Amino acid sequence: MFKTEPQSISSLLQKRQLKKAPAYQWQDLALRILQELNVPAFKKSAVFKVCRDNSKELVERALNETKELCKSGAKWQYFFKLIDNANKKKPG
Repeated sequence: MFKTEPQSISSLLQKRQLKKAPAYQWQDLALRILQELNVPAFKKSAVFKVCRDNSKELVERALNETKELCKSGAKWQYFFKLIDNANKKKPG
């Protein structure tokens, strides 16, 4: 027979915790960008702001262009440059 040791309630609860899904679509997009572009921790909030304040299409286009055009160096910097240029071109 199997012999198991009793476990504490806290250890059982820790095993059971699930990752909470993002509340908004832009949060999921921001998490994807953080992972794909290896964004440093000090720029994490800026990525969330970009995703919240801009259209999903604009952000995804900038992400795709970054992955396609920036082969070396800090890809996240190129991404922010593309977003900044797109916002400068917006009327108003």
